[in-house]
Amino acid sequence: AQRLVEAGGGSVQAGGSLKLSCTSSGYFGYCMGWFRQVPGKEREGVAIISPHFGTVAYADSVKGRFTISLDNDKASSLQMNSLRPDDTAMYFCAASAYRDCRLVPINSEKYNIWGQGTQVTVSS
Repeated sequence: AQRLVEAGGGSVQAGGSLKLSCTSSGYFGYCMGWFRQVPGKEREGVAIISPHFGTVAYADSVKGRFTISLDNDKASSLQMNSLRPDDTAMYFCAASAYRDCRLVPINSEKYNIWGQGTQVTVSS
């Protein structure tokens, strides 16, 4: 089974930057993305990308600040700039079984392969 491993989380002051990475044990051929969750709140989709079509989508809250990319066919990154305290969360990467991200939009429940998460903490 495909496994995902995130890295790159940490603590940073507001306005700073972090780059998260997601490494897959298998080929990233399907729509994948980054998600975040704060204890007691619903999981939020942050950014998704289709390796097949090259399309991306972002949550409104991160547009213009975060950039999702595919580094190769087994690794993805999430560059996070201008971080704010409300970006504090556990960040997860996840993959789906769909090539077209229009079938698995940013808050879809159809992302079924998940990493263990990496914590991002932004202080004011």
